[in-house]
Amino acid sequence: MASHRKPHEPGSKDRLWKTGPVYIASDKPLARLVARPMREFLRVEAAGSILLLLSAAAALIWANSAWASSYDALLHTRLAIDVGPLHLDETLQHWVNDALMVIFFFVVGLEIKYELVNGDLRDPRTAALPILAAVGGMVVPAGIYFALNPPGAAGNAGWGIPMATDIAFAVGVLGVLGRRIPSAARLFLLTLAIVDDIGAILVIAVFYTSDLSLTWLAIAVALLAVMAALRAVRVWATVVYAVLGVVVWFALLESGVHATLAGVAIGLLAPARPLLDEEVAREHATRALRDRQLDPDELARLRFLLKESVSVVERLISTLHPVSAYVVLPVFALANAGVELGAIGEVFTEPVGLGIVLGLVLGKPVGIVLTSALAVRLGVAKLPEGASWSMLLGLGAVAGIGFTVSIFIAGLSFPGVELLTAEAKIAILLASLIAAVVGVALLLLATRGVRPDPAADEAASEDASH
Repeated sequence: MASHRKPHEPGSKDRLWKTGPVYIASDKPLARLVARPMREFLRVEAAGSILLLLSAAAALIWANSAWASSYDALLHTRLAIDVGPLHLDETLQHWVNDALMVIFFFVVGLEIKYELVNGDLRDPRTAALPILAAVGGMVVPAGIYFALNPPGAAGNAGWGIPMATDIAFAVGVLGVLGRRIPSAARLFLLTLAIVDDIGAILVIAVFYTSDLSLTWLAIAVALLAVMAALRAVRVWATVVYAVLGVVVWFALLESGVHATLAGVAIGLLAPARPLLDEEVAREHATRALRDRQLDPDELARLRFLLKESVSVVERLISTLHPVSAYVVLPVFALANAGVELGAIGEVFTEPVGLGIVLGLVLGKPVGIVLTSALAVRLGVAKLPEGASWSMLLGLGAVAGIGFTVSIFIAGLSFPGVELLTAEAKIAILLASLIAAVVGVALLLLATRGVRPDPAADEAASEDASH
């Protein structure tokens, strides 16, 4: 019987492998039954959201179990670094929030840079509606929270919590709905979420900074200027920027500005255009391969030609997005979502919890739809192609999934007040769940009888990549 395997498939008898396939491409049981299925799962658009949700659930179960004390002890384990003048002594939870989350914010900075240079934020006409909608979706929730927690109230500092949208979960929800959602509507939500991230970053930088040290802040800014100058003169060694980046992070940490903003700043400095022209690089590579022989020098040249025909921003997103989605965010959720649920009843009666729930579940869609309606009426923007107002309301509800950034801001809002922090985190989890359910229900109703958009699958793949 003739084999039906394609040349690239595992176990194929083609001549690709000189000494046999790598382990994951082999026919070994663990490769077939575990490694390859896991790889395929991680390629699914919603995989990161699923891992994030499982980590949050695990933290909640652990924190409310008979082993709750071990969870608390783990988070408060102290880790110290002493290297010459460098002395850092923080709890494990602080290391996660102040250091590990730099990777997440670095990826956010890279994605913002990509959108500004190559994506939809470069075209004001295309970006007008989601930008304005994002502003409305931040101002209205903050206003609702302020109304319930006026200046002088114990929970007033948490007004930034209901402003955030979790990109991973929002895109994951649209992934579940598949081709029901037109590609233009997906683009609207993705752009809105990116603008929302910019707003959240500005809020953290300006309003959640304590004990500001101008000396350390000046050092951080000076180092960022050095990085910009090195890029301008085409210094292309990654290790130089990595070392400077670590020093910028430390300077911001000492300055009082939240250290994770170092990731955003450095991400925005990364080149979003390729060093080489792709077509010319391909011609050079083709000529180099004509003799059908490869030596180490030719291999190094080919690697340079291929690598530098793709921008640094795109390469870093491709490399670090899986790390952020599958490692950093699940660890963050595990370290921050574990709150005792004893105060769950107070979420709907106390002003902090009520402000967060109403801000995310009600304020987000109302702010997004009202601002969009005003923009369309004034002729500043138009609805995404194939979208209706009922669909826009559903997208606004999905944008109410705050989760990651909301939990992050909650940790900054009430330092030392564990009761308010716990109440805020419970409210975020409940509000995000309600927003997801309401958003899916509204989108299902809005897309009844609508023919699936063939371009939506391609758009979903793009969303997952950027």
